Amino acid sequence: MKRIVIILTLCIGCIIAADAQSTFTQRIQQSNQGEGKVTVKQSADIDRLVNGSTSNTTPPTPTVAPTKQQEKEKTNEQSATKENRPSKVQIETRDSVDVTDVTDMPKKVMRGHKVTGYRVQVFAGGNSRNDRIKAERAGSEMKSLFPGEPVYVHFYSPRWVCRIGNYRSYEEADEVLHRVRNLGYQSAIIVKGKITVQ
Repeated sequence: MKRIVIILTLCIGCIIAADAQSTFTQRIQQSNQGEGKVTVKQSADIDRLVNGSTSNTTPPTPTVAPTKQQEKEKTNEQSATKENRPSKVQIETRDSVDVTDVTDMPKKVMRGHKVTGYRVQVFAGGNSRNDRIKAERAGSEMKSLFPGEPVYVHFYSPRWVCRIGNYRSYEEADEVLHRVRNLGYQSAIIVKGKITVQ
């Protein structure tokens, strides 16, 4: 049984070696329809370095450029495949799994433009895994307590932060700050920066 396996392995190795007779430069110079053409001009010394000790350095056969009819058929095929694609793709992302009993909630992707405004920073930790878990936990709690407000849990070097809201005025952010502090987040503050508005 071992002899059969060894013989089969040797046969497969011979087949692979016979198939690999073309050199590296010959393989990259081969033209395929729809791809660019590579031309390599080098001395025999460089060819030996790149391709090994094989002396088979015959140039590849030139290919004929596609006719106008073939190009037209190709563009028709490409447009047909574009028509079969969906025009809109909806991707629903979820926050990372929390170790507590808080359920996963979908992320809201805010579309709009950036202006200077305010956010309430609920949590700011360090750069450890434990701080990341705390920031995500705070973000999950904020999402459940403030369902209409966007919540941002990001790593702003060198710390993990959890921020809530997009407020254009300081007074709006101050109202939410008092509500967040009443929930037990005494270290919450208002931060000024770029916010997303519709």
